Amino acid sequence: MATPSAARGERLDQFVSGQIPAISRASAARLIEGGKVHINGEIVLKAGYKLRENDQVQIDYQHQETVELPQLELPVLYEDKACVVINKPTGVLTHSKGAFNPEATVATWLSSRVEGMSGERAGIVHRLDRATSGVMICAKTPDALAWLQKQFSQRKVKKTYRAIVKGEVAPARAIIDMPIERNPKKPQTFRVGVNGKAAVTEYKVIKTDDTLSELELKPTTGRTHQLRVHLQHLGHPIVGDILYGGQPAERLYLHAHRLELTLPNKTRQTFEAPVPTVFEELL
Repeated sequence: MATPSAARGERLDQFVSGQIPAISRASAARLIEGGKVHINGEIVLKAGYKLRENDQVQIDYQHQETVELPQLELPVLYEDKACVVINKPTGVLTHSKGAFNPEATVATWLSSRVEGMSGERAGIVHRLDRATSGVMICAKTPDALAWLQKQFSQRKVKKTYRAIVKGEVAPARAIIDMPIERNPKKPQTFRVGVNGKAAVTEYKVIKTDDTLSELELKPTTGRTHQLRVHLQHLGHPIVGDILYGGQPAERLYLHAHRLELTLPNKTRQTFEAPVPTVFEELL
């Protein structure tokens, strides 16, 4: 469909959603990233492209191709022009993986905030598993993304989790230093293995009874499923973690409690997402 000339300085996704009232800005961004929008005869893939006066926009839109995502509201703990910190609820996916997924994720929620980035992982600095809740930082600009990801890769970020696990954990404080590798017998999972990548987790028992223990966990590496794998290997799987041998529960009892890092504005800050009340109720 042809459109009238755009307003100078308007974001492309805003303009596209304005021309097609049936779709949201997030859906407009997906059209753009899918190569469905031309400006002056050329494909533009950036939803945040700032239109110039007299730009001619052509939109290749088929209604059946666009699936509206559910609206998602996420609790914001902090926000500035470069980044946003959220308290991710359990059950929310950080981002889709490859094929189109008609599900609201942290990345789709973030899409209206980012500038100069596109794609299914735009602005995602690090990820939490779907079943894990807690504090998570996202970038709003490419420079902020690079700044924050560098801190994670150089292990300058301090992460603290809370978990409730099976049994009474002893000793009450220790460091788990066990490499983690993909499990060839069950490729969607990981395991401790000599051919794996280095993985280090410090733990401390907060409280315990005869059947369960609440732990404070401080990973110094960031391997996929690291905490879940380490605790399973010790014989203390996380409650609700059926994938790694945990007892069934209404949720995974793993929560990203605290995150300390240096923001793009060069200030060192600590963000905290309160431990869910269900943790207290369980133990």
